[in-house]
Amino acid sequence: MKVYNEVVSPMGQDHFQERGFNNEEKHRLANGALSDASGRRRGDGRRQTQLAGGAGHVGIMGHDRIMISLVTAHYTNRGIRTNGALSVNVVEESWLEKADAAGCASGAKVDKSGWFDYTVGETGAPLLDAARVTMECVLEDTYETSGFDNFIITIKNTFADESVLDERGRVDYRVLKPVLFEMPTYEYLRTGDVIGRCMKMNKKA
Repeated sequence: MKVYNEVVSPMGQDHFQERGFNNEEKHRLANGALSDASGRRRGDGRRQTQLAGGAGHVGIMGHDRIMISLVTAHYTNRGIRTNGALSVNVVEESWLEKADAAGCASGAKVDKSGWFDYTVGETGAPLLDAARVTMECVLEDTYETSGFDNFIITIKNTFADESVLDERGRVDYRVLKPVLFEMPTYEYLRTGDVIGRCMKMNKKA
């Protein structure tokens, strides 16, 4: 496991600044608590595991910022506002079923504290051990629209497992194969096949 700043860039540029955490060091950061995407603690001192699931939308806002849009009624929104830190964990098919179940259960009603193993990052945000790419983020601003809280967040660290990096140290999406959620039909789609190169397809061979 290696840690980078701005591993995932919307323009595909190299912004890697290796921080030097290996897998053993990453696990030593854990403090035994269990947490949701925002690190929200329950009244009994435990942390509640909460995934945004199908109700969450992610948008790129720059090389180091993204927006997470969640239905206002979500329990995890309170944790994001209170703690100001969260993680974005890239879901793969190997743990999709578990992620889907977590996204369908409200943290206000179900104790999901034991559903996922995780490591606590330097911001206090939980980093799911199952995810081979995780972005550790802090809250910058909130923009409210009808029925939704739109959280503007800055990426502080990106954790990428070596198994999903190419020879240049960049995330190889033919290996990672993130799951895509398609809203109108509520279906999950596989990714991973390259069908062309941006700004190259109109050029003759």
